[in-house]
Amino acid sequence: MQPIALSDGARALVDGANFAHLATVQPDGSPKVEPVWVAREGDRILVATDRKSLKVRNVEGDDRVAVSITGFDDPYDQLLVRGTVTEIRPDDDLGVLDEMSRRYLGEDFPRRRWSSRVVLVVTPHLARHHRSGLHDPRTPPRAD
Repeated sequence: MQPIALSDGARALVDGANFAHLATVQPDGSPKVEPVWVAREGDRILVATDRKSLKVRNVEGDDRVAVSITGFDDPYDQLLVRGTVTEIRPDDDLGVLDEMSRRYLGEDFPRRRWSSRVVLVVTPHLARHHRSGLHDPRTPPRAD
C-alpha cells in the first residue's frame, strides 16, 4: 500500500496533547491495544516506547498497526489510521520522548532510567479524520 498524506484536521489532532491508542497484532493474531502519546514527523506518526515492550516485539513480527486519536477537549473530533511501522529508531537520549512529554506534561519526561528507548515510525496507508456534530456536555463549547 502507498503512504498517504494526513489532512490538516488529522495533523492538528496528532500535534495536540491528545491521547492515542495503538493497536498491534500479537503472534497468535489477536489484537493488543494500549494508550500512547504521539508526535508527528511530516505525515508519519511517532510512538516512543521501551525497546523491550510488547509493542516492539509485536511490530517486529507483523508491522501492521492501527492508531486512533480523539480530541482531549472534544472527544467527537477523531482520527482513525491504519498503517505500518516502517522504522524502529533509537531514542536512548530520550529526545523524542522529551518532546512529547513537554507537550503532554509541560516538562521533560521525569523518569530517566531506561535500558533502551525506541521510536516506532508509523506510515499511514489510510487516515480518516471526522469531527461529529455531537457535543460532550462535560467539555467546553466548540469555538467554531
